[in-house]
Amino acid sequence: MEEKKVILLRYGEIFLKGKNKNIFERRLIENIKTALTGLEFKFIRTQNRYYIEDYDENLQDTFIDRLTKVFGLHSLSVATKVKTDYENLKKAIIEYMPEEGTFRVSVKRADKSLDMTSPQIGAMLGGYILSKNKSLSVDLYYPQSEIFVDIRESGYSYLFRDKIDCAQGMPVGSAGRGLLLLSGGFDSPVAGYRMARRGMEIYAVHFHSYPHTSELAQQKVIDLAGKLTKYCGNIKLFVVRFTEIQQAIHEFCREDFMITIMRRIMVEIAEKLANKNGCAALITGESLGQVASQTTQSITVTNEAVKLLPVFRPLIGMDKYEIMDTAAAIDTYDISQLPYEDCCTVFLPKNPVIKPSLDVAKKEQAKIENLENMIDIAVDTAEVMTITPDC
Repeated sequence: MEEKKVILLRYGEIFLKGKNKNIFERRLIENIKTALTGLEFKFIRTQNRYYIEDYDENLQDTFIDRLTKVFGLHSLSVATKVKTDYENLKKAIIEYMPEEGTFRVSVKRADKSLDMTSPQIGAMLGGYILSKNKSLSVDLYYPQSEIFVDIRESGYSYLFRDKIDCAQGMPVGSAGRGLLLLSGGFDSPVAGYRMARRGMEIYAVHFHSYPHTSELAQQKVIDLAGKLTKYCGNIKLFVVRFTEIQQAIHEFCREDFMITIMRRIMVEIAEKLANKNGCAALITGESLGQVASQTTQSITVTNEAVKLLPVFRPLIGMDKYEIMDTAAAIDTYDISQLPYEDCCTVFLPKNPVIKPSLDVAKKEQAKIENLENMIDIAVDTAEVMTITPDC
C-alpha cells in the first residue's frame, strides 16, 4: 500500500468571500510559503483544501509551529494519504485506532463514484477496528476519540484524528498596510498582532529620546518586532529621534499637558511617515481609561492632530489582564516587562491632565518654537530597518 504523511490545511473566514475569494487565497498561499522559507516541501492546492507534502517528517514540529502562526489558516491536521481503496483505508486506519474507550469514524465522501455511502464506509471501517480491538466500543454521539476519513475526487483519501488550531483571522496583506506606534510596553505589540490578524500588513514606528533613554530600550522594541514577525512577516521599523522635541515640550509647555502634546506630535510624525510609505492607517495600543492619555477626552485631543488617516485602536475595550494574557500567548510578555524605559516615561509629570481641552492643548503646543521644522527633521532622519523572522 502506497501511503505517506501530509499536513492538511484548512482556511477560515475566506469561505465567506464572494467573487474576490481568489485574491484572499493567493495572499494566504503566498504567506504560507513565506512562513516555510528554508524548508523543503511540496504545496498542493485542491478545491477548498491545501496540503503540504514531501516534507521531512523529522521537522514536522517545525512545520506545525510555523503554520499555526499564519493568519488565515483555521486549523491543520497531520494526515495519512492513501490511494482510495477500501483495503487501503482499512490498513491505514489501524494507525489511528485508540487503545481504549469509545470512538467514531467520520467519513466525508467527495468522490461519488464509490459504491458505498459515507455512513456505510464509516460503519465498515468502524467494524474493522472492532475486529482488531474487541475492548473498544462505538459511540456515534459522544465518542472519546474520533477518526476522520476525507475521500477526495482526486482518487486519494486522507485519514487523521487531531485538528490543531491555527491563528485564524485573515491573511496578512489582504487589508492594506498600517503603521503601528510601537513602544516597549505590553499594549502596542498586542495591538499590532490583533490588526495583523485582521489582514493588515504591519509597519512600525518607535520614538527614542537618547540619551534620556538607553540603547537597551531600543533593542527591546526591535526584539518585540521580531516576535511579531512570526505572525506578521517582515516588519519595516522606523526609529525616530524624539529628544529635541521632548526637551522643547518640557521647556515651553505646561507640565500637566506634556503627555497630551507629546502624543499629538507623535501621531503627526507617524502620519507623515505613513503617507510616505503607503500606510493607510495608524495603529495604537490605547485601552480606554487605562492611563491619563487614554481617556475619551485625551484620545479626542490626540486624534485632532491626525489630518486624514484613521487611527485603529484594537485594544480599546480590553482590560490589562486580557492584554497581558495575549502578550504571553504571542511570546512578547517577557520582553515587555524588561525594565528599560522608553521616551513616554521621560519628563513624566506628577499630575497629567485627564480631561484636556483641545483649545488649551493647541495653545500650549503653539508655544514650541520651530516645531514644524523639528517634526520634518524627525521624519527625514528616521532610521529605517527591516525586521525579519528568526527562522
